[in-house]
Amino acid sequence: MDARKLILLVGALVVAAITAFMARNLMSGAPAPQAGAVPAAVQPQNTTEVLVAKRELPVGTILDAQSLEFRPWPKELVEGAYYVRSESDPAKLVGTVVRFPIPAGQPVTQGALVKPGDRGFLAAALGAGMRAVTVPVSTQSAVAGFVFPGDRIDLILTQSVSGGGDGPALKASETVLRNLRVLATDQKTDKQTDDKGNTIVNTYSTVTVEATPKIAEKIAVAQTIGTLSLSLRSIADNQGELEDAIANGDVEVPSDPKKEKEMIAKVARAPQDGATTFATGADVSRFQRSTVPAKLHDMGPAGVSGAPGAAPAQGYPGAATPRGPVVTIVRGNAETAVALGGRN
Repeated sequence: MDARKLILLVGALVVAAITAFMARNLMSGAPAPQAGAVPAAVQPQNTTEVLVAKRELPVGTILDAQSLEFRPWPKELVEGAYYVRSESDPAKLVGTVVRFPIPAGQPVTQGALVKPGDRGFLAAALGAGMRAVTVPVSTQSAVAGFVFPGDRIDLILTQSVSGGGDGPALKASETVLRNLRVLATDQKTDKQTDDKGNTIVNTYSTVTVEATPKIAEKIAVAQTIGTLSLSLRSIADNQGELEDAIANGDVEVPSDPKKEKEMIAKVARAPQDGATTFATGADVSRFQRSTVPAKLHDMGPAGVSGAPGAAPAQGYPGAATPRGPVVTIVRGNAETAVALGGRN
C-alpha cells in the first residue's frame, strides 16, 4: 500500500472516531423529554369579555343559543350598554329580537334587543314590508306542539270539493305556502324551558307567522276554504331549494361575493307562494276520487244527461249509466253525451 492511500485511511478513521465521540457526548448530555401541561389560553391584558354576535344578525332575528358568544374587548372601549360576562347571562337573551342590525363580531347592546313581552316586540320581529298573520290550529295540525318561534313551516290546506255533482266529494290536500317563519305560538314568543334547560313542549291553538301582504291575503282566504295544517321544515331545505333554483336559472347569482351572501340570506328568509304541490283522495286510497264529480240532471229516456259539460260519474254512488251506445259531441269547451237514436 502506498503512502498516499495509507494517509487517507488514517484520516478517515480519525474523522470517524471524532464523530462518534461527539455523538456520544450529545446523547449522554441531552435531558430526557418531560411531558408538560398545555399552557392555558391567557386573556389579553386590559380587556374585558363582552357579548358579541357570532354571525350577522339582521333586523327581526330571533336569538337562539348559537347566536352570541363572549369575546375579549379592550376595556377603554367597553360601554355601559354592552353585556359583560360578569354581569350577564346569555341564556336569558334567547328568544329576544334584534331591533337594529348587528354585524358579525360586534358587541351586542341592550338597546338593540327587544325582549318578549316588551312593547313593540312583535313589530320588531317583522322584517321590512312583512306582516304578522295568526292561523288557528289544533294539536294534530300543529305537529303536536313541536313548532316553536323562529322555526320555519309550510302551510297545508285540506278541503272537500263537491263540485255540485252527484258523486262523493273530492278530498284534496295541497301545500299552498312555504318557508313561513313562526313568530309566536298563542301569545308566547320564545321557547319555554325547565330548570335543567330542556325545552317544554306545550299545545297551542294559534300560530302567528310572518308573511308578505299578498301571502297574508291568501292565508285569510285559505282559512275560509278548509282546514290548515303546519308542516315543519328542515333547516337544510332552504339551501337545497336555492341550489335547484340556481341550476334552473330562476335565481341569478351576483359575481360580487358580498352581494352573493346577501342574496342567499334574503332568499332563505323569503316566504314562498308558488310551485304548490297537492294530493287527492285517489293518491291515498283506491276507493276515493281523483276528480271533481260532474253534475247529472234532466235524465233522458236513455239515462243520459243532455246538459252541456256534463259527464256521467261512473263507478260512484248516484251516477247514472247509459243503457246503450253513447256518442260524445264536442262544441268548443262543451261536451254533450248523446245516446244513439236520440236528438242533439
